[in-house]
Amino acid sequence: MFTKLKNKAASTISPTSSSNSSLNEKPQPQKQLEIRNIPFDQPSEESHINPEPKLTSEQDEKYLTILKHFQNNDLKIANSEEDHKNHNKNDLITIEEKSWLTRECFFRYLRATKWNVKECIDRIELTLAWRREFGINHIKDEDNIVNGNLVAPENETGKEVILGYDNDSRPCLYLKPGRQNTKTSQRQVQHLVYMLEKVIDYMPSGQDSLALLIDFKAHPIGTQGGKIPPVGTGRQVLHILQTHYPERLGKALLTNIPWLGWTFLKIIHPFIDPLTREKLVFDHPFENYVPKQQLDQDFNGNVNFQYDHEKYWNKMIEISQEKKLKYYQRFEKFGSIVGLSEVDLRGDDEELTYPVL
Repeated sequence: MFTKLKNKAASTISPTSSSNSSLNEKPQPQKQLEIRNIPFDQPSEESHINPEPKLTSEQDEKYLTILKHFQNNDLKIANSEEDHKNHNKNDLITIEEKSWLTRECFFRYLRATKWNVKECIDRIELTLAWRREFGINHIKDEDNIVNGNLVAPENETGKEVILGYDNDSRPCLYLKPGRQNTKTSQRQVQHLVYMLEKVIDYMPSGQDSLALLIDFKAHPIGTQGGKIPPVGTGRQVLHILQTHYPERLGKALLTNIPWLGWTFLKIIHPFIDPLTREKLVFDHPFENYVPKQQLDQDFNGNVNFQYDHEKYWNKMIEISQEKKLKYYQRFEKFGSIVGLSEVDLRGDDEELTYPVL
């Protein structure tokens, strides 16, 4: 599974094969790309969005069962994973939580549970409890326990960056372990979850998955390089991703993997969901998956991205908040009801594409 493939063809040009005129030509200076310090807020024209697959009548019936369950105004949800496991239902679902309970949310959990209705309901209720406990259940950034101010120190070296969209209009989240600036802590986990929440805000109408671009290359700015996270932390992160962000990963591209990285991947391999493994791509050029006009030049793209924490961090949060507030305003406009579509909430049309039954 994790055997590193090296199929890099080396091409050489012999001087004897060139014409005299070409030998006398002066090399043309490369055009200096304008420096970019902030994210892109929309996909490029080269990106597209694939149509969603059609439901069978059986799948449609199961979806309606899930929808009806969560439309119950008397439904209560636990305030922690432990309370959920002990069947302690604490509080009613809030309006903000209802905006999270979308048509596509139900489909993601149904697919993740192989269309098992009972398991799907349990998983969604567990995630709602976890979001309350973890502190990411509000619309406004500052209202959450895990917010931009809390995790800002974790990103001072630009070890996680939202930049551009892939060929399928998935927003790209770069992880750069070589820029690690802090020791292992719970705040590192909070930082990763925070960035996941932000990159979800960047999703355009019709796309509900993200692209993860992981570059293990060492960087001089990193102060904690050469270390791998403890297995316990790795398992915690995998639990969060697989349990509470099902079907969110569209593609994961990994490059410059050192032997320590391969060791860590082998350790956590048993805990990675088989469906997730199918989305992992090792040492393929990023330009095969991301349009060059939105790809960092470090990966042969045309974007001269230089991380400046003061410029990037606040702008990244500002863009995500604008998109999230628009999403929530449209949620209110269309009745603040469970089951509205993310296509409509992220879109601009005055009429619903997917009316709620």
